[in-house]
Amino acid sequence: MLQPRLLPRPTTGTCTCLLRTLRSYAAAATAAAAPIKSTPRTASTDTVAFNTPSAPVRHEGNFQLKTYKPRTPGLRHLRRPINDHLWKGKPYDKLTFAKIGHGKGGRNNSGRVTVRHRGGGHRRRIRTVDFMRMRPGKHTVDRIEYDPNRSAHIALVTDEKSKVKSYIIAAEGMRAGDAVESYRSGIPRDLLKSMGGVMDPGMLAVKTALRGNCLPLHMVPLGTQVFNVGSTTGKGAVFCRSAGTFATVIAKDEAGKKVRDVSVRLQSGEVRKVAANACATVGVASNPHYHFRQLGKAGRSRWLNIRPTVRGLAMNAADHPHGGGRGKSKGNVHPVSIWGTPAKGGFKTRKKRNPNKYVVQERVRNQGKRRASKN
Repeated sequence: MLQPRLLPRPTTGTCTCLLRTLRSYAAAATAAAAPIKSTPRTASTDTVAFNTPSAPVRHEGNFQLKTYKPRTPGLRHLRRPINDHLWKGKPYDKLTFAKIGHGKGGRNNSGRVTVRHRGGGHRRRIRTVDFMRMRPGKHTVDRIEYDPNRSAHIALVTDEKSKVKSYIIAAEGMRAGDAVESYRSGIPRDLLKSMGGVMDPGMLAVKTALRGNCLPLHMVPLGTQVFNVGSTTGKGAVFCRSAGTFATVIAKDEAGKKVRDVSVRLQSGEVRKVAANACATVGVASNPHYHFRQLGKAGRSRWLNIRPTVRGLAMNAADHPHGGGRGKSKGNVHPVSIWGTPAKGGFKTRKKRNPNKYVVQERVRNQGKRRASKN
């Protein structure tokens, strides 16, 4: 059944006077807001251009996050980096094994909890990642994959000669079809022959210091950003392995024509000496916008094997030194951990008589205070 059309209500004399008054005020306001200069009339346009002030525009960053329509409460605050280049299928099965046992719940081999707030989570398979990169020759990148066990992405590469597949940490910007190479076993003869049989450091850096290539640190030019940095000769990478991290090569300690060790600056500000033959991969670790993500709901944190973290102030006195009392009170106790160890920067844990000889300059520590703003 069609709804009847509603006719306009007839206006009374009082309403007509009010409407006339409002129209006169609006006309006066428009005349006051009109600028002195206006565009001349032409045959095609009869409008006057007004210089209306523009609203402040928020400058967006150089990246975007994937958002979702809030069909459910868990989707309202979900934010994810856009990684459309990732492989949509399963991992390479021969390089994986299932993650099982006490370690999944933060336990050691005797069953005691050594890492708190771990447990549950979705089933995972550990990807065997090659941090040594000792195999020489060119490797072709087959695909870039998501790894649930780390924040950075991994790349499945194939040796062009032996057709052996392996996983490596992907560099930012690396895509399927790229070619990477490792020079840890030495400089190939064909590369040396292309330089005329003479070791030219400049030409060597141009041909080897490319994104994704693994080199000994004495071959890396100064000022280069590297990740997957090793510490000793003949071992794998230990520094800068998570998403978006990198170190900068700042100095080389030479004894004659031989490099003894190399100084690198980590992102924390620490300057550290590493062996000259330690490994390093040129570039920045992939997935640099990882820390901008928002999980959106507590359940996604549980899927990631993360259990809730409870403040000590909210516990009972039997469970934490800060617990108990009436209201928000920790009982005049200095901030301590659940085991009673002082938890602020005033309590030093490093030995003065046995310093780390490889640390050239320590990172800046705020000693329990707020960091001063850089503005």
